[in-house]
This record gives sequence, C-alpha cells and structure tokens, in this order.
Amino acid sequence: MESTTPLHSSTSEKTEAINVEGLTKSYGDMLALDSFDLMVHDGEIFGLLGPNGSGKTTAIRCMLGLLTFESGSITILGERMTPRSYELRRRIGVVPQDVAVFDALNVQENIDYFCSLYVPDRTRRAQLVDEAIEFVGLEDYRRFRPKKLSGGLLRRLNIACGIAHKPELIFFDEPTVAVDPQSRNAILEGIKRLNAQGATVVYTSHYMEEVEQICDRILIMDRGRHLALGTATQLTAMTDTGETITVDAADLTDDAVSAIEALPHVDSVDRNGSELTIVCTQGDRNLIDVLDALHGAGVRIGHVTSQPPTLNDVFLALTGKKLRD
Repeated sequence: MESTTPLHSSTSEKTEAINVEGLTKSYGDMLALDSFDLMVHDGEIFGLLGPNGSGKTTAIRCMLGLLTFESGSITILGERMTPRSYELRRRIGVVPQDVAVFDALNVQENIDYFCSLYVPDRTRRAQLVDEAIEFVGLEDYRRFRPKKLSGGLLRRLNIACGIAHKPELIFFDEPTVAVDPQSRNAILEGIKRLNAQGATVVYTSHYMEEVEQICDRILIMDRGRHLALGTATQLTAMTDTGETITVDAADLTDDAVSAIEALPHVDSVDRNGSELTIVCTQGDRNLIDVLDALHGAGVRIGHVTSQPPTLNDVFLALTGKKLRD
C-alpha cells in the first residue's frame, strides 16, 4: 500500500473535523442516542468504541447525513451537516464493514465507479484511480473481478473505493474483520499513511489492540451515551482495574491461594494446576505483596508475569461483560 501524493492539500485554517452536540435519536420507543456528544480534532485518528447496540452505527449515519434526529447539532469540517449537504459529503469517505463492491466489475472499474460519484472529470478520475490502486497495492489485480480476490485483497479494494476521491475525513468501520495478520498489518499501515497525508480518520473496531495501536484518542460509548474519552493510557487510568499477575509454582497449596485472596488489592484468583492468575485493582505494591504472600506460605515460585490493564479491561469495566446480540 504505497502512495506519494497527499490526499488533500487544503491550506485553510484547521477546524474541528467533527463536532456533535446533544445528539438524540429514537427508533419508536427505543432511545438510540441520548444527548450524545463527540468532538474529533482535525488530523487525528479517532477511535469510536462500543458493544453491539451501543449506538455507534446510528451516530455515524447521523454524522454522514443519512439519518434525521430529534435534537442536537452536527458540524463536519466546519459546516453544518444536513440531509442536503451534498457538497460536504464529497469531502468524506466511508469504508464500510461489509465489502460493498460490484461483482460484475473488475478492480479498476469498481474504484472508477465509486470515484465517479465524487469526481465527474474522467481525466482527473483516471489519475485518482491509479493512485488508489497503487496505494492499496492492487497493481497486479486491476483486471480481477471481486470473486477472484482473497479476503485481504477484497478489504483493500473496499478501502480503495472509499478513499480514491481523496476525502478529508474518512470513516473506517471494522476494516480488518476476517483477514489474515499480513493483510491486517497492511490495512493498519495504510490507514496511518492516509492520516500522515492529511486525512482525519474515525475508526471503529472490536479489536482493542488495533485501536490502541493506531488511535490518538478513543471514545467509549454505550446505550447511546458518551462514557469515557481519552488516550489509551488515560482510559486505563480511569478505572480501578490494575494489573493481572500470573505465577507458576509447582507446590501450590490451598493455604497459599487463601493468602493471596486475602490481600487488599486482589480482585480475583483463578487456579489452574500449578498456575495462578491474579486480577488486581489499582495498587502500588500488588506484585510485591503477591510474591511476599507466596514466600510466606512456603511456595517455590517459578515463572512470573505482570500484565498492566489493557483497553479491553477498561472496555469491559465500563460496558459490562454480559454478551450482546
């Protein structure tokens, strides 16, 4: 996925790319968005997270002008978004979760078709299509139809169709679903390059490690509400979740496990043979206290690891561990 041409070269004063205030949207008796607020800075990669049914898709469709809403306001790239904001939508790109291409068209024809929705000039469009193909690394697949492409190549085609017109703001909805690690890495590196070339990115994913890897700031939402906002580091510091300690000891006893469970910052202890997994709340001496308790119980300690809280831990702490449909 290579490119040397900037996606856009606007020299105008930068504004907030997205400003959503007090957005409320209902479907009958169901409140999908409840006075929802969102601000995305120009030039950042912004992660929008939430479990199924949290309101993410509704919020994005409202931001794209595809849904009406009861109250609130949406400003995109300095302009008020309305259902009639056709010119504003030309400045936005969307890469949907479900691959949205035409089986009857080959790679080049698909990209040209989607680019034509924004760029009517054929000469300019031909250049943009070539650049998009080069950017996602599909030069050898120009004449291939989608059914001949692997899952990773299909995802890259999907991206090319969404970014060929060089949008200033791009929404990526689960772009790495069901692809191999090599394709996933290529897609993430491509998104970072798009951002480096000037595009503001809104990124949704259920792969928390991806969000931690590429997003500047992250918003977690649920039940149509804004729950928490910050960098990955800031978010992990917002909860009482501490590190997870794993200890391998061949001579564990019930008394040793009880001693660990009695420590003040231990939330849970799981024993699997000779291995203990200890989940802690925030504390400065958790690892030291665990090791001291095991030594005091006469346990010989083997391998020890301490994993700090992750974005996934924060997500589950805020939205719950109950399965969603």
